[in-house]
Amino acid sequence: MRFFDAHCDTVMKVREGRLDFVTGAGEGHVTLPGLVAAGSCVQVFASFVLAERYPGEERETAEAVIDAIRGMIDATNGVMRLALTASDVRAACAGAPIAALIAMEGADPLEGRAETFVDFHRLGVRDLILAWQDNPFSGTAFGTDTPLTAEGWALVELAEELGTMIDVSHLADRAFADVCRAARKPFIASHSNCRALSPNRRNLTDPMIRELAGRGGVMGINLHAGFLDSERCREETRFGQELAARGVTGPDADRERCRFAAGLPRASLEWVARHVLHAIEVGGEDCVGLGGDLDGTDYLPLGIEGIGDYPKLAGLFLEAGLSSSQVEKVSWRNFERVFCEVLPR
Repeated sequence: MRFFDAHCDTVMKVREGRLDFVTGAGEGHVTLPGLVAAGSCVQVFASFVLAERYPGEERETAEAVIDAIRGMIDATNGVMRLALTASDVRAACAGAPIAALIAMEGADPLEGRAETFVDFHRLGVRDLILAWQDNPFSGTAFGTDTPLTAEGWALVELAEELGTMIDVSHLADRAFADVCRAARKPFIASHSNCRALSPNRRNLTDPMIRELAGRGGVMGINLHAGFLDSERCREETRFGQELAARGVTGPDADRERCRFAAGLPRASLEWVARHVLHAIEVGGEDCVGLGGDLDGTDYLPLGIEGIGDYPKLAGLFLEAGLSSSQVEKVSWRNFERVFCEVLPR
C-alpha cells in the first residue's frame, strides 16, 4: 500500500536540532527511513510561521523554513524530490521517488498583502492554509469566528490562478463558508476530522464535509488524539474552560494544557476508522484521506508512533469494512487526484 499524507510539522524539529531527518535519529514522527518503510509516495511538509512569534521577521523566517525543507529533500540524495506540478505528484504515486510538497500553514509571512504570495509560490509552496490564528486574511477556529477579509478573498483568487491548493484546516466556520463562495477549484482540509464524532472546532461539521465533497475536495484525518476521541475532546475542552475561569492565559495556559493532556489515556486506533467511516457516510468515498499532523502533536493514538506505522491503518480500514479500492482511495488516491486537478500541469 502507498500513502499520501497531507500534513506534517517535521521541519520544526529539524530546525531545532531535535531530529536528523535522513537517518531518523531523534524525536521525529516523520523521517526518511519511516517514509520508505511505510511505502509513502507523497508527504506534505508545512512551513508554520506565526506573526506573534516572529514579529517583523515573518517573511524571512518563512523563507528560512522553506529553505530547510528543501535542504531536507536534497539530503536524501534522490530518494525524495520536491513536487511542483501535477506530473511530479502523479509520477511519485506511480513509483518514482517520494514526492515532497510544501505547504504554508498560516499566511502571516505575507504581511497582510495577497500579492506577496507570488514570491512564496516561486519558492515552491503548493498548499496554502490562509490562517492558523486570526490574521489579516481570515478568522480561525480558535480565534474569532470571522469571515475572509477582502485581502483573504484576493489571496484565494491569486493562489488558485497560480495552481496552489487552498486548504481550510484551522479556518473559522464563517471563513470556510467564504472559501466555498470564493473558490473555483477543489480545495482541501488537510488535517481536520469529523465534528459529529469529536466536537472540536478544528473538525468539520457534516454540512462542511458535504460541501467539501461536492466541490471534489478531500479531508485528511488528523491523528491528534483530541480531534479523534470524543471523551478526550470533552476533557480537554473542560480543562480549557477551567483555565479561562481561573484567568490563566498565554504560555502559562499552554503549559497547563500540555501537562493535562499528557495525563490523559491515549486514544484507541479504532477512532481513526470511525472518522473515516463517518466521512465516507456523509461525503462519499472520494472525500477522505490522511493528514496525520505528525510532529505537530505529541498525542497519537495507540499503535501509531510515526509514519512508519501507517501500514497498520490500511489493515484497520479493511477490518472496519472498507473494500480494497476504498482503502487505496483513503491511503493515497483521493489526495493524488485532487492535487493533480489543482497543481500546474
